[in-house]
Amino acid sequence: MKISTQGRYGLRALVDLAVHQSSGAIPLREISQREDISERYLEQLFAKLRKAEIVSSVRGAHGGYMLNQEPEEITVGDVMRVLEGNLSPVDCTKEKNGECEYVNTCVTREVWMEIKEKIKEVVESKTLADLKERALEIKQEKGEQGYMYHI
Repeated sequence: MKISTQGRYGLRALVDLAVHQSSGAIPLREISQREDISERYLEQLFAKLRKAEIVSSVRGAHGGYMLNQEPEEITVGDVMRVLEGNLSPVDCTKEKNGECEYVNTCVTREVWMEIKEKIKEVVESKTLADLKERALEIKQEKGEQGYMYHI
């Protein structure tokens, strides 16, 4: 299974949002600059995330995006399902068993099912809060104190 740029960039953007959400709604422009992701691409991703009610938008001069729930309540799996769709590694492991006529006798399906369960285990055990915490640890390890403004 290969995660697309939608999944990778979307998750990075949401971690950024989680890290900076204490200052209110975050404009996509800021996320774009920090994460080096096209603002137009982020607009597409955030439209999907907004429709799925993971984020909400705030209009106006101080507008931007905010998480709809606490980072502890949003799993990587929640985000991946919105941006990537079904996380099954092969069609025969999807809920409706795909169209394979050998679904009940195929020994390799057992391997695919095990892979599917391990993927599910990982993406459901990690939250945006976990990733936020790790991002802050890395920032601290690198000695980055945040943004410094000179007037």
